[in-house]
Amino acid sequence: MARGLLRWTMVARFLYTVWVISLTYSGFGQGPVMRFRECVVRRMAVMAGVAVVCTVAYAERPVVSVPRDFKTVQAAVDAAPAGGSIILIAPGVYREKLHITTNGIELKGTGKSPEKVVLTWDDGARYVGGTKNSGSVNVTADDFTAENLTIQNDFERTHDRSEEGSQAVALMMTGDREVLRHVRLLGYQDTLYANSKTCHNSSDATDKPCHASRQLFEDCYIEGHIDFIFGDAKAVFDHCEIHAVAHQIVTITAQSRLYPEEDSGYLFLHTTITEAKGVGQMYFGRPWRPYSRVYFVDTVLKDAAITPVGWLEWGGRLKTSDYAEYGTVDAEGKPVDVGERVSTSRQLTSDEAKGLSVETWLTGTDGWNPASVQ
Repeated sequence: MARGLLRWTMVARFLYTVWVISLTYSGFGQGPVMRFRECVVRRMAVMAGVAVVCTVAYAERPVVSVPRDFKTVQAAVDAAPAGGSIILIAPGVYREKLHITTNGIELKGTGKSPEKVVLTWDDGARYVGGTKNSGSVNVTADDFTAENLTIQNDFERTHDRSEEGSQAVALMMTGDREVLRHVRLLGYQDTLYANSKTCHNSSDATDKPCHASRQLFEDCYIEGHIDFIFGDAKAVFDHCEIHAVAHQIVTITAQSRLYPEEDSGYLFLHTTITEAKGVGQMYFGRPWRPYSRVYFVDTVLKDAAITPVGWLEWGGRLKTSDYAEYGTVDAEGKPVDVGERVSTSRQLTSDEAKGLSVETWLTGTDGWNPASVQ
């Protein structure tokens, strides 16, 4: 039997191949586990009762183009089969609100740079019943990938900003095993909602901790001002530029780990932080929930400044948050003064910093390897 979507491709009589995340054989004394390899099994053996469990990383997916095959990106998404599809998007501005609920969807801009393909909408929280409904692109499916495009919420360009209800998400993502490469995320307040599916369903700390969704942002550009990277995913931001737009107070993160046992948090590796004119005080972040976890490792402040305390209080939750950094330098490579950081944050040791990587943060119990996602 097989678990997940299996597409059998015959390579010889009774010999079929499928790509998998993991493979477990049982029967005939066999019990090996393979990960991220081509799973070759004899279908005759399966039909004869050998138990074979395959979880698909990817199978043969149709490739479609927008606007050649479909006029809108949402139409291409809606037409995808259960195993997902690869959607090539031609240069242009696509003003539409996207909902992606099918696993295995890949959005790929075909322009020379991410700026050439723009997916944009302008919902704000006060008009759509809350922040969670304001996303321009909303991904609840697993195994989503995006590359070489821009996702934007331009609410503050099309509406007057107020201190209440101006949360306007560009990308809301709750799925597991998500990968974004060379993607620009543009917004103001609450640009990126990097979240999980179940972690906020209850505020009762006695509930069983959630399964944090794993997400990788690689060589990305993310801009905003208030809490513009927020939620409770287990996410890595690797070689990204984080850009603060003009606002009196800027908080980069608002991670929302709710339980001490919850395995969620944000890891920033080799980040460059920049700012526009008009930025007042900028903080690494503030705790949306009591056990908020954020680490910044090898960060460059390029024509930007983090306020000396580093982290901003929110509801008395700093004392239980897990905030740390290592190797923060200015544009000239000189270490910044961290002597005034809030006492509840810490500086990582070199050994601790070396132990933090995409692999150690995201592998999980299923051995997922984001590098295998092409």
